[in-house]
Amino acid sequence: MESTADRSCIPAMTFDTKEGGGLSHTQVSMESFSSKDMAMQAQKKILSHMANKSMVHMFIDDTSSEILDELYRVSKEYSGNRSEAQKVVKDLIKIAVKIGVLFRHNRFSPEELSLAQDFKKKLHQGAMTAISFCEVEFTFDKTVMSEILTGCRDLLLKLVDSHLTPKSHGRINHVFNHYADPELLTQLYNPDGPFKPNLTKICTGLNHLLEEGTL
Repeated sequence: MESTADRSCIPAMTFDTKEGGGLSHTQVSMESFSSKDMAMQAQKKILSHMANKSMVHMFIDDTSSEILDELYRVSKEYSGNRSEAQKVVKDLIKIAVKIGVLFRHNRFSPEELSLAQDFKKKLHQGAMTAISFCEVEFTFDKTVMSEILTGCRDLLLKLVDSHLTPKSHGRINHVFNHYADPELLTQLYNPDGPFKPNLTKICTGLNHLLEEGTL
């Protein structure tokens, strides 16, 4: 089954749902981080372990990879910790690909698919709100943006509750709690702050994904 919710979650990729299928620290250059390179490395790793290679369909489009790269740069500068920023984005990719493989293997019940649609709607709302706050001056509200992100987190946790391990649940919390941080959001949306170029690129990418129907 190819669900529309599958395409809506985060970049469309597949991944082994068992823990330990991730990327080693040495697989991602500390000086030249690229989410697209990370996805390609993951593809090679998973292809070497999958018995049925025809089931593997992994990709990350240019727009999604550009958004992830900008999120990494924001996280790195905000936290002052390159390793932590890499971990956040790696966790984000792992979440996306593990959920993708669950969809492709028809693991979700009708009730869970309804939750997935709720998540898709919330993610769409988040993208629209992020773009609006960027384009219309003096409209940014950190509470609104933070609540949308935590709402996405809670729906996603419900969706994967019986499918993924506590370690994966922790990754979901890590990613959404990081980007829902009101102080990070405040700095990101500061019109005179250093993150203005990053925000512009993120919102340009989100606009493109919305136009394509991906979000």
